[in-house]
Amino acid sequence: MKKLTQLYFALFVLLLLSGSSFAQQWSDAQKDVWAGVEKYWQVSSSGDAAGFMSYFDDSYMGWSNQSRVPMSKTNTSKWVTQDAKDNSTLVYSVTPLSIWVKGDFAYVHYTYETVEQNKETNKKTPSAGTWTDILMKKDGKWILIGDHGGRTSGGGNNNSAD
Repeated sequence: MKKLTQLYFALFVLLLLSGSSFAQQWSDAQKDVWAGVEKYWQVSSSGDAAGFMSYFDDSYMGWSNQSRVPMSKTNTSKWVTQDAKDNSTLVYSVTPLSIWVKGDFAYVHYTYETVEQNKETNKKTPSAGTWTDILMKKDGKWILIGDHGGRTSGGGNNNSAD
């Protein structure tokens, strides 16, 4: 009987960890927003800095954890372009935590994990963190008007100190 109880407990923990039985149910509007987030992560991870920046509205103002102050689209573009020249993304994953949508505006809280490789040294750097993206739908495309987040210490595959 004790082994059966342990088996049931192990199965319960497995289901809990897999998330399959507790999957979030998103509305069509939330799915649409998340598809937009996934698209610009894909573009960014491909190294296409200009393509990624096309997902930023001219009014964008965002604040990375690694920045001392919020940055405009122009300043963000400088950093994104340089990062794309210096590094390549080997693998990434993004996981939504909450998605709020009202008409043509939305915000998304999510986590991410990446492994990037420096093009000069070939050093691989894992990173994990959180982001909040503030979005506006413009011409059928979800674009960033603001965001905040970045690397967090501990958790995930983040083995580097900030």
